[in-house]
Amino acid sequence: MNVQNLRDNYPKLISHMKNEGYSKTHVDSFKREIEKILAANSKGWSCYTDVYLEYTKKSLSPHTLRNKRTIIGAIEQFDVHGRYPDRRCRHELFERGSYSLLSPEFKSVIDLYCKVEKKRGKKCSTIYTESHNASTFLLTLQQKGINSLEKITEEAVLSIFMSSDERPLRSCSYKKNVAAVLKACVPYYPETCAQALAFLPALRETRKNIQYLTPEEIQKVKETLVDAGNLLACRDKAIGILAFYTGLRGCDIAGLTLDAIDWARDLLYIRQQKTQAPLELPLTAVVGNAIYDYLTSERLHTNSRHVFVSQLKPYDRLKSKSIGNVAAQIMKAAGIRQSKGDRKGFHIFRHHFATVLLRNEVPQPVISKTLGHTSPDSLESYLRADFPHLKECAINIERFPVSKEVFSHE
Repeated sequence: MNVQNLRDNYPKLISHMKNEGYSKTHVDSFKREIEKILAANSKGWSCYTDVYLEYTKKSLSPHTLRNKRTIIGAIEQFDVHGRYPDRRCRHELFERGSYSLLSPEFKSVIDLYCKVEKKRGKKCSTIYTESHNASTFLLTLQQKGINSLEKITEEAVLSIFMSSDERPLRSCSYKKNVAAVLKACVPYYPETCAQALAFLPALRETRKNIQYLTPEEIQKVKETLVDAGNLLACRDKAIGILAFYTGLRGCDIAGLTLDAIDWARDLLYIRQQKTQAPLELPLTAVVGNAIYDYLTSERLHTNSRHVFVSQLKPYDRLKSKSIGNVAAQIMKAAGIRQSKGDRKGFHIFRHHFATVLLRNEVPQPVISKTLGHTSPDSLESYLRADFPHLKECAINIERFPVSKEVFSHE
């Protein structure tokens, strides 16, 4: 494994990460990994895949292995292709885990899927997730002695998804991701991919309970965002008010530019990072005043055109991950959601905003448009917290008498 290029140029990678605001912990993780790779001759590694496979032989958690895979993949991209880390898209060229162990035909299926969906404009993160799930699916088949599409049997597929007592072994979302890969390849493998697709079982989609803000928490948040006596900066209050009263995603708040605000018409214009779809929202007085206060009294002088900037030099745009830190600070200042497992991100504000609209009889298509959803199904999770309307669906049990003993406290 020739590591001379990495040895000569890795300081550029570290410098880039520092300039881009990566945390010291993350940068140090890259440094440690590079030091191990530079000693590759003593390990007998021939490629970056070998570096990762060395970790798979140890008793490491899946989370740790994912981190190693991501870091090693980013280092490979820099060393081989001169590409620097990009938070918006995982590097795919690194032969991670399952994919690197697939047969040539199974690899061609994954490669074809990635090529087709990239051309169609599917998001990098979605392509990564779907191709990764499909790779693990195909590798499991391969471990059962099936190394080509033609050899796939219904029995083998079902054994991956269902236990002998008919309990699901895989989630519905995993099946959907595998199906997405097979569907994309059907035009190129019309018989074999279509047959494998037909073998996938019908799985019931599980629904998880989504945490929501209680009336008491809502009141505390409102008081915190306008309290002049707390230690929250004007910037953080403006971000919190924007999230609370518009339901904008954290990434879109971080990406908000000065040009996106039409003060004369009281409107916000953005292009959503998640969907790339344009979104127009009213700029209410409470939101506009909070942003104006921040811009005129606290925002540091900078050439950045982004509304919210870092409080440290070079005063560049606020990163999306920093928005999450702001949310946590607001929750702490309000004295809410401090227990382990509590949701502390701004998505709970977005959830609250949607349920408020639902309770005020705003039509669902209007809510979807306001939230920037591209699919009506995206509103389902918010409907589950619309308790006033859910109670209207409750069945009266007066016709079904219950003995007093059921309600006895003794």
